[in-house]
Amino acid sequence: MPHITDYEAVVAVMASYFDGLHHSDTSMLKQVFHREAHYACASDGSLLHLTMGDYFAIVDKRPSPASRGDARSDRIVAIEFGGPTMAFVKAECAIAPKTFIDFLTLLKLDGRWQIMSKVFHYELKGAR
Repeated sequence: MPHITDYEAVVAVMASYFDGLHHSDTSMLKQVFHREAHYACASDGSLLHLTMGDYFAIVDKRPSPASRGDARSDRIVAIEFGGPTMAFVKAECAIAPKTFIDFLTLLKLDGRWQIMSKVFHYELKGAR
């Protein structure tokens, strides 16, 4: 079996991340986020900072984009490595009516890549 590269492993984490968001599947998201990850946004001018438990509770309550028949709109913009155990991903995705730019930092812990922080900005579709 071929050895998976760190780049491929981060791409696989991102695929699960995007799938988890599209399906509002917190069991999938719990696999990609470190349990102590940080979640932060300031798009409305004030700090929103959630624990993973608070974030997953929100995801569990919202209708998934998949259940609404929303088309997928997600992509990796860039991946950068800061060493053998640190990566940065810039990603874009949409959960109607918002579009998001995510800055994700990942750490390789216990042999696997996990999202350690999610800092993001959102805009309402059509607003600029």
